[in-house]
Amino acid sequence: MEKIRKSTVILFSILFFAAAFMGSFLGWGLSETQNIKNSEFITTFDTALPTKLLDINGELITEFASDEKREIISLNKLPPHMIDALLTREDRIFYSHKGFSFKAVMRAVIGKLTGRSLGGGSTLTQQIAGTLYCDRTEMSIMRKIRELWWAIQMERRYSKNEILELYLNKIYFGGGTYGVNAASKYYFGHSAEEITPAEAAILVIQLSNPAFYNPFDHPNRAMERQKDVLSAMVKAGYITQAESDESFDNFWADFDYTRTSSSAYLMRDDKAPWFSEYVRRELGNLIYGSQSIYTSGFTVNTTLNLSHQLAAQEVMDKYIKEGNLRYQKEHSSRSDMAFNTYIPMTELIALLFNLPGIKVSEQRTEAVANATYLNEVNPVLDIFSLMCGLDNLKVSVINRANAKTKKENEKTTIEGTMISLENETGYITALVGGSKFDQENQFIRATQAKLQPGSTFKPLYYTEAINSRKFTPTSIISDTPVVFHTADGKPYIPQNFRGEWIGNVPLYYALTHSMNVPSLKVLDGIGFEAAINRAVSLLGITKEELPTRGFVPGYPIGLGVCSVRPVELARAYSVIASGGKAVTPMAIRTVEDRNGNVILNPERDIRQAQQAKGEAAQIISPQTAFVMTKLLEQTVQSGTLGVQSWKFTYRNDNGVKYTMPAAGKTGTTQNWADAW
Repeated sequence: MEKIRKSTVILFSILFFAAAFMGSFLGWGLSETQNIKNSEFITTFDTALPTKLLDINGELITEFASDEKREIISLNKLPPHMIDALLTREDRIFYSHKGFSFKAVMRAVIGKLTGRSLGGGSTLTQQIAGTLYCDRTEMSIMRKIRELWWAIQMERRYSKNEILELYLNKIYFGGGTYGVNAASKYYFGHSAEEITPAEAAILVIQLSNPAFYNPFDHPNRAMERQKDVLSAMVKAGYITQAESDESFDNFWADFDYTRTSSSAYLMRDDKAPWFSEYVRRELGNLIYGSQSIYTSGFTVNTTLNLSHQLAAQEVMDKYIKEGNLRYQKEHSSRSDMAFNTYIPMTELIALLFNLPGIKVSEQRTEAVANATYLNEVNPVLDIFSLMCGLDNLKVSVINRANAKTKKENEKTTIEGTMISLENETGYITALVGGSKFDQENQFIRATQAKLQPGSTFKPLYYTEAINSRKFTPTSIISDTPVVFHTADGKPYIPQNFRGEWIGNVPLYYALTHSMNVPSLKVLDGIGFEAAINRAVSLLGITKEELPTRGFVPGYPIGLGVCSVRPVELARAYSVIASGGKAVTPMAIRTVEDRNGNVILNPERDIRQAQQAKGEAAQIISPQTAFVMTKLLEQTVQSGTLGVQSWKFTYRNDNGVKYTMPAAGKTGTTQNWADAW
């Protein structure tokens, strides 16, 4: 009897603990299942969204997504062959299984035990469940069990199409892109709605190993695996053999081999890359903490006018190219003269008088070899590496040689920059920071470069001369040789541009023709300190920066021997054009969150700061601004700019002519190092 009682107690104890364990496990499972319902609705899941930049008219400039680029797209907008390629490659029984495939799991286990590659064991549902709820970098049985659990729960919660849509918008496709739409723009330059069968095949092979099958870095590997996917789609009846062949041939015929694989940020679509980069840096100063400009889905309303930007880019591209061609031609002709005339002479002298130090045949040989490699050998090697799949040759030989050539070319490359400000508002309506914007060229010269302004500096202190009433536009100044003396008694003898002397000239003539001696006499008449203070107030340079800018009292400052940024000089001229009122260059008007709420309003802050200055916002009087504008119109009409008409004629959409007045000033530094 005692034994029966003990056995009963033990049995009930075991049953109690078993029930408690099962109850706890069931409760945990139900709670976790409920978490799916609460946290992962297909249409409302909280994902990383890019920041959109809009121009002044609401037109999209670009999007910021850095190394995590996502764009949501609904399943019904995708072409059928995109889904067909995915199912063919990853999960052919997707629409019939309940979240897992026992056959696939066993195949993967046997492959793991035997060390053979028999295919993966995860269904699409398991892959997305692992992405959402597990750490897929963890290689363990427990992770697989958790992944299987979540896959079953997702199949209970969602329809097959909802799971497929979630997968295509969440999964990583390489190149810093998440989701099929972002990946399509990264690899092919268009949205996922336009994907061809061959492009779909390229995308689905990225899922297993995007670094290994990247078509930019390893086109031959990608091509072979792409063929396998297309063949499988033909066998499954999704496409015909003719459609497969045509799509494959068109893809590689049009594939851009010159694109390089980098981050999604650098390869994003961008209609104004220099301006966008400037805005990105400005946003970095405005947004901090947990919010990210790459993932928070902001909308940035900017000051850019895309029509202005496209015109500016076209002009700058044209003249930077022409400038470099002209320079290279002149440099090449000088080199040819040296090779053909002077090198043989030095070789002869070196032999006759035993002077090995003056032999330059080695330099000539190196120059000829470099030119031959660049123009003849390198293109052949590049094509050969692509045709034969010699990726090591492409990386180790060609890239090193190209990098060395690029470094040498940078030493003799002419760059240019441009910034356009709207005078009344300070809006930056166009910005070109240099030649092509790429990974090696991101220095925004318009806002970062500190350059000598040369004669473009003269109107700044001429403004003080007019404002002081010591001079008028018709004041007579002698243009004759003169020796100025610095504070320590040293002589300073300036020269005019062409070394010519005219005699007595009115002030307006001296400015419009950029005459050095009369300008320095104007500077002498108003005083160095007054001239510098006026220039600094127009440029908007803080006193803290002055010691590093070369604003030293003395005659050289009158010829622009100091350093200013192009945006500062543009600001100074905008102040004159806006009637003497302070102008603050700006690129960002407002920033909205993903729900359309304005969270930052930089333009409002700038306007309030200007109003708070009161009368101090009037940097020069309206009368002085008017006179200076007229003087600078004369500069365009008959001075150093030398155009035939100072009013440029245009036609509107109806064909009616209209004119636009222009005022400005040129400037060049010694040896044309900088030209404005």
